[in-house]
Amino acid sequence: MTVKTNKIENKFEEITKVKNKWCLCDENNKKIIFNFCEGYKAFLSENKTERECCKYTISQAEKHGFKNLTEYIKKKTKLKCGDKIYAVNQNKSIILFVIGSEPFENGLNILGAHIDSPRLDLKQNPLYEKNGFCLMDTHYYGGIKHYQWLTMPLAMHGVVVKKDGTVININIGEKDNEPVFYISDLLPHLKKENGNQEILGEQLDIIVGNQTTKKDKESEIVIENLKKILKNYEIEEDDFISAEIEIVPSGKARDLGFDRSMIVGYGHDDRSCAYTSLKAILECEKPKRTAVCLLVDKEEIGSNGATGMKSRFFENVVAEIINLTGTYNELTLKRTLTNSYMISSDVTAGFDPSWASSYNIQTDAFLSSGLSFNKYTGHRGKSGANDASPEYIAKLRTILEKNKIFHQFTEMGKVDQGGGGTIAYILAEYGMNVIDAGIPLLSMHAPWEVASKLDIYHAYLFYKAFLKDMK
Repeated sequence: MTVKTNKIENKFEEITKVKNKWCLCDENNKKIIFNFCEGYKAFLSENKTERECCKYTISQAEKHGFKNLTEYIKKKTKLKCGDKIYAVNQNKSIILFVIGSEPFENGLNILGAHIDSPRLDLKQNPLYEKNGFCLMDTHYYGGIKHYQWLTMPLAMHGVVVKKDGTVININIGEKDNEPVFYISDLLPHLKKENGNQEILGEQLDIIVGNQTTKKDKESEIVIENLKKILKNYEIEEDDFISAEIEIVPSGKARDLGFDRSMIVGYGHDDRSCAYTSLKAILECEKPKRTAVCLLVDKEEIGSNGATGMKSRFFENVVAEIINLTGTYNELTLKRTLTNSYMISSDVTAGFDPSWASSYNIQTDAFLSSGLSFNKYTGHRGKSGANDASPEYIAKLRTILEKNKIFHQFTEMGKVDQGGGGTIAYILAEYGMNVIDAGIPLLSMHAPWEVASKLDIYHAYLFYKAFLKDMK
């Protein structure tokens, strides 16, 4: 369903000066924002892995007339303005194109987000028994605070691939009638000796059973019962060798606050930007410059691997697209990439009054202040950053003003405090103009993160305007 553009009567100067922009929204504006975020909450609740996000994207793309690139290649079908294509990489990354009227050499308008989030992964030989409990061994993925994953209901999502190629989809712990999993913590009554000791990665093993079925000599066997239960899911113990199972928080995204102005959920980083970027391209029709939505894996661990942004997947697919216009050569490909504009759609740190000493109140992003632009990210001294050019930012300011987008230009905490990175610098290596623009979060990388509904909606409005107006 197409959502009407948010109409704000205030002068643009007011939009840029007011910090919390809910006061600029009338009741109709609020209703539009809240309705839009109902779809987002459902997406966040039902798609907790890259594979699930990829499957969802394919289903939505096909409903909106997108066709698989492999069909065009097989039939050698020529592309024309308005054609909609998608390409999938190992079911964990996906690119969508809407072909524009201008030559490819003029460049593309690209929205790029990642669909992986911090989590725990099961190891390849995870199952073991210890003192009457059956546990599964995990390896954490991405930057997490270990203690945050203790004592909460956890779910399993992923796939098991059998030796004969059969794929078993795993989703256990989300429905009310399903079991959940758990990582225990030491009770405060026994904490004197241990104090506030650090939780190590090897302590993040999930409890999966405690029921015995028989007694073997002096030992009560728990693990044998678990192996029998796994067979109900058509899984043998050695099948974990060829499995990809992610341990994530169990439960749905929920409204936060009496005013319901925020959403608490797992995976805002970076599925909030992925969802809004996807919605923007699904509503894109016959643009001047070819529009692209790029949703990738592995950002949380450096964008490496075959499904990460550092792979050649994006470049190879662009080459295939150009080839289907009958104009491919290496120089055309290089000019296309160099002349492109890109928004690295990724979240940023929102100012948190409970931890104010880590932030710079003059320069950091605030929730409900709109989409946040980071000219640079990186660490201390901009190390590892893409640093967007002022000429590019000036063009973006024109789009923001024209479309009355709620926005803020920000940094990420105090200079010496830390920092962060995105996929921006990888695309910038082609020489294209790139900037980070995303949604501010509280508690980023925690099992449950917080975002403002207003910021989510205005991210969507900007991404949509960018694909249409950037030139």
